[in-house]
Amino acid sequence: MDLLPDRRADHLCRRRGPVDQKGIGMNAPILQAKGLTKRYGRVTALDNCDFELLPGEILAIIGDNGAGKSSLIKALSGAVIPDSGEITLEGRAVAFRTPIEARAAGIETVYQTLAMSPALSIADNMFMGRELRRPGIMGSVFRQLDRPRMAKFAREKLNELGLMTIQNIHQPVETLSGGQRQGVAVARAAAFGSRVVILDEPTAALGVKESRRVLDLIRDVRARGLPVILISHNMPHVFEVADRIHIHRLGRRLCVIRPQDHSMSDAVAFMTGAKLPEGVQTAA
Repeated sequence: MDLLPDRRADHLCRRRGPVDQKGIGMNAPILQAKGLTKRYGRVTALDNCDFELLPGEILAIIGDNGAGKSSLIKALSGAVIPDSGEITLEGRAVAFRTPIEARAAGIETVYQTLAMSPALSIADNMFMGRELRRPGIMGSVFRQLDRPRMAKFAREKLNELGLMTIQNIHQPVETLSGGQRQGVAVARAAAFGSRVVILDEPTAALGVKESRRVLDLIRDVRARGLPVILISHNMPHVFEVADRIHIHRLGRRLCVIRPQDHSMSDAVAFMTGAKLPEGVQTAA
């Protein structure tokens, strides 16, 4: 049986008019998806799903397990090719077939597993898959890496995000704490993501102190002008840092709310189906 949403959830909670908060809503979406559908055999992971990320905002995506959040993020980041629908980046239609293509377009994703090599250094992990070669014949012919330049760049990016507790840029990642590893992954995404940064459960395996530092990093990334997509099950964290909250239910967007207008209990009730948003409009 297909995992199709009930007809009550076939709505989008739309705000009327522009939003004044920090100019959000005054500009066209930087990343947008319309009618995304993805099926795995008889299972429908995305069912005519819509999505919008506005410039300079932190957009949280929440939803129950199996709601299709991961499929949506994978479609936006090139890890999954949707069966139908359209994705636009800065108003231009894109069709990413691999995560490398999405990265080349300026979309960086930090997955919950971090995708880092523990035995390699911080600088090596920052440049994994895009290493810098030495100038001249040593780099073009003998393929030697420009390690001093990579180390300098990595140190600068860590300093920009306030990761001053990491003293040695050449130490293996396996020697770092969980929060420091997450910080390196976020710094890597911020360094190379020129348009969008996607963070998948960045505080899931962290303690209170380390989670606080990661939330500060998310704000720092936004302050540098990069919009952030935050996927999280932690409602206090979502309501603390998000400008808007995309609620995903049964393969599609149920509504988008603002933390100022709704409580955490409301958000949980919306995403579990215990309550419907007020003032919904029937989707076309």
